[in-house]
Amino acid sequence: MTKWTTANIPDQTGRIAVVTGANTGLGIETAKALAAKGARVVLAVRNLEKGKAAVEWISRAVPAADLELQRLDLGALASVREAADEIKAKHDSIDLLINNAGVMYPPKQTTADGFELQFGTNHLGHFALTGLLLERLLPITGSRVVTVSSIGHRINASIHFDDLQWERSYNRVGAYGQSKLANLLFTYELQRRLTGEKTTALAAHPGGSDTELMRHLPTALQRAVPLIRPLVQDAAAGALPTLRAATDPGALGGQYFGPNFTTRGYPKVVPSSDQSHDLELQRRLWAVSEELTGVTFPALQDSRA
Repeated sequence: MTKWTTANIPDQTGRIAVVTGANTGLGIETAKALAAKGARVVLAVRNLEKGKAAVEWISRAVPAADLELQRLDLGALASVREAADEIKAKHDSIDLLINNAGVMYPPKQTTADGFELQFGTNHLGHFALTGLLLERLLPITGSRVVTVSSIGHRINASIHFDDLQWERSYNRVGAYGQSKLANLLFTYELQRRLTGEKTTALAAHPGGSDTELMRHLPTALQRAVPLIRPLVQDAAAGALPTLRAATDPGALGGQYFGPNFTTRGYPKVVPSSDQSHDLELQRRLWAVSEELTGVTFPALQDSRA
């Protein structure tokens, strides 16, 4: 299938989808597409006012949309735990968890728990949320965890175990690359631990997408945006790899979806870096992430078992 679009999304009636960062960009387009196919969509957002505006925007486009707003600040583990508890109190089952929210290239900042903002939000917050919600996915046949990575996982990217929080020096591009590499390492390790379960883990990247993430681009790159805009795509197109990973009946656990022309195009299975497939790196990051977040996945076996 070379030109997969939202028209290919199967009926989602009766399914529960949790989408982080669903108030703008890729997240709002993902939520809209799922709602249009009948899913009940939980928009998990940091800013409730922006979340309300997103609900209104989706409802105008999809009058029958079944939407629920949930406050979630991935940069605060207390908020992640509170959100997970509230979601579980409302829903006995979850079919889709889409770890979409993220920050890119901000000035050096830390989360409420002292983690470097990109690593703490993009990876650790989603790691914790997944672990806390997984019990609602595991009994559901066909349930999926989809985590949004980036082509940036290849750019100046490694896991700096000796300075995970970039306390000695800070490079916004390198820190973003670390967080997006972590998304893939997490997905692949999670999928191995899910072997034999009803739930699968997949990843996606939007290529080059013209979204609010670009607001923190360094000045030189900001000036270049008008020149590179023809090489990128809008948020609706950028959301397609995520949507295919989440809904394509033929998608398999451990697959990584992205545009067929790297920065733009229709979604297909794409390769990730050799580093992202390093088993020891995946296991080490998993262990560190459990230690930093205090969240474990007791229902799953270590992938070496």
